[in-house]
Amino acid sequence: STGKILYEKNSDEKRAPASMTKVMSMLLIMEALDNKQISLNDEVTISQNAADMGGSQLFLQPNQTAKVEDLLKGIASGNDAVVAMAEKIAGSEEKFVDMMNKKAKELGLKNTQFKNPHGLDEEGHYTSAHDMAIMAKELIKHKNILNYTSIYEEYLTKSDGTKLWMVNTNKLVKSYKGVDGLKTGFTQTAGY
Repeated sequence: STGKILYEKNSDEKRAPASMTKVMSMLLIMEALDNKQISLNDEVTISQNAADMGGSQLFLQPNQTAKVEDLLKGIASGNDAVVAMAEKIAGSEEKFVDMMNKKAKELGLKNTQFKNPHGLDEEGHYTSAHDMAIMAKELIKHKNILNYTSIYEEYLTKSDGTKLWMVNTNKLVKSYKGVDGLKTGFTQTAGY
């Protein structure tokens, strides 16, 4: 709560953040919820762009709908879910990325630049351990986020009635009492 750094090593080194990028995406989603721009019960229509996302995903289908709350639960492992939310909030993935970079500047992040909301490797997409800590500190001011990041597994009911089993990549959530998040990530460039 104080922001005092207890230990750091290479904390300003620019690194590929992989799926930890979603910490900033979740921050913007939580702000949109707080500002009543969106609600947890809003239906989101999945675009072809969102459905085509690679990497970890929920396998959402184009023109399918999903509730904001279900997509928020799925963002822990779904690139398609975060892109759908980005499009819902900003109108396009590109405009959402602009919002992410604007928020990074507002937070005084000096070693961060986003190129996408999901974290798949892309030239010029980076952050640092220090900047990520600032984003995480800001995100958990929205206490409700921990209700989502602490879920290890849950079934998401799709608009066609089928169920999808979602599993959090953060194994500590199920194996260590009291762990409530926040985000893991892996790409070839970032490593774990």
